[in-house]
Amino acid sequence: MDPGKKRLRAVFMGTAPFALPSLRALAESFEVVAVVTQPDRPRGRGRKVLPPPVKECAVDLGLPVLQPERVKEPAFIARLEELRPELIAVAAFGQIIPSAVLKLPPLGCVNVHPSLLPRYRGAAPINWAVINGETTTGVTTILMDEGMDTGDVLLVQEVEIDHDETAQELADRLAELGGHLLVETIKGLNEGTLQPIPQDEKEASYAPMLRKDDGLIHWEEGTYQIRNQIRGMIPWPIAFTLWGGKRVKIYRACTGDGKGTPGEIISLDRGIEVACGEGSLLIEELQVEGGKRMGWEGFVRGHRLTPGERLG
Repeated sequence: MDPGKKRLRAVFMGTAPFALPSLRALAESFEVVAVVTQPDRPRGRGRKVLPPPVKECAVDLGLPVLQPERVKEPAFIARLEELRPELIAVAAFGQIIPSAVLKLPPLGCVNVHPSLLPRYRGAAPINWAVINGETTTGVTTILMDEGMDTGDVLLVQEVEIDHDETAQELADRLAELGGHLLVETIKGLNEGTLQPIPQDEKEASYAPMLRKDDGLIHWEEGTYQIRNQIRGMIPWPIAFTLWGGKRVKIYRACTGDGKGTPGEIISLDRGIEVACGEGSLLIEELQVEGGKRMGWEGFVRGHRLTPGERLG
């Protein structure tokens, strides 16, 4: 950048870890006049009140932080107006942004969304892409409107999903990609070289927020479906089954071609092999309720598992 050239004034809105590379990239390239994030909330087993990841990052970067309970509050909107941002960048924020905020910056509000829009709009696009067995996904930047991820597309970057990749691993990759794409998007908007393209509503699909019970494994499904579910439920809520009245979380598994009644343990030779509706699943890493996460061999040594038992 020309040392004499004025840097673009931006506000960043984000909360979750996915937003961190976007915040860092924005701060390196533009003048971030404020970072807006969710209020500190109780987290973890101890329910200790902790700041969101974006706040911690902003503090480390020496950036001012705003934490409104709701971004539609008149007092917050008035504060944004005082900051005079030319653009607002949004990534994994977690609140619906009202029209008054969307219309405030001259260059608009740009959202970094981890899917190939209009596919997988919504709260959990990375998880559902893995759960559904997609082989490609990506990051899309859009010029936000009042709909849920419905704004005009600015830039798109596609990536392949690795066969063994978990949703967490994919999220880490897409987050870094999102930071780069955000900077390129803002430069293009500022220079007038980007042409927003409306989304094709006929191609739209949705990725709703995950619930804890979405992790329940139905052994009647095929081995590939169940393995994709396990990969897609990491880091939360974690796929699980039932054994002896307790929940057993499953972190890693591979597919097999064994046969049996769905849910039946058919072998303990190469893993805890469980029959599915089609094929079998070899559980490699798991955690019983109240116990430690461990590999299958340690689990078998410490628990009485026998072929013929049923899970689920």
